[in-house]
Amino acid sequence: MSSDIIILTWTAAGIGLIHTLTGPDHYLPFIVMGRARHWSLVRTLAITALCGVGHVLGSVVLGFIGIGAGIAVHQLVDIESVRGEIAAWGLIAFGLVYMVWGLRRGYRKRPHSHLHVHPAGDMHVHKHTHTGEHTHIHEEAQHPTRITPWVLFIIFVLGPCEPLIPLLMFPAAQSSLAGVALIAGIFGLVTITTMLGVVALVHAGIQRLPLGNLERYAHALAGGTLAFSGLAVALLGL
Repeated sequence: MSSDIIILTWTAAGIGLIHTLTGPDHYLPFIVMGRARHWSLVRTLAITALCGVGHVLGSVVLGFIGIGAGIAVHQLVDIESVRGEIAAWGLIAFGLVYMVWGLRRGYRKRPHSHLHVHPAGDMHVHKHTHTGEHTHIHEEAQHPTRITPWVLFIIFVLGPCEPLIPLLMFPAAQSSLAGVALIAGIFGLVTITTMLGVVALVHAGIQRLPLGNLERYAHALAGGTLAFSGLAVALLGL
């Protein structure tokens, strides 16, 4: 293994770590959706890993195509930029739609009172919601929003790993294709491992986070966070 590949290997690990930690879209969607939809840690990590693999593979495949076809690196960077904008605005759109659905659902679950009059003349006020715990379980299972993991997966496949192609894959291609595969693999492994680590660390705490009266708006808060993550990418380049 050449010294250049060794240096690029360490560089790939460092860039993968920083790229993931500084991009809230790499972990916030899974944290807030896991909280809103009461996903278990195993399910949350499985969805995170699936999206992480799609996220990395999208850029890796494009990079290999570019290297094999002799496409200039600046052209690939332009393609990655377009992909990034599509993914960011896709996350914003999905977040806003999910937030509106969450607001509507939260409003329907607001507690209200009914006056009950018994034959004997006794009266009492009964406070309840029309969506109790039992119906909540079935709504979660049957509602179309069960496609949420797949929507996130598609968005992450479109989302590029911006530094991978110009800073790592093309320099590694000067040595060998095996070097390119190694560098891409290290970058992907660190990226996905970091995503899983952050999500796992926050999952337990946020599941226990008491929202009080805002609990019924957990989905709306999750949708707003998704939209915020997308805006951070689209406007701030995070």
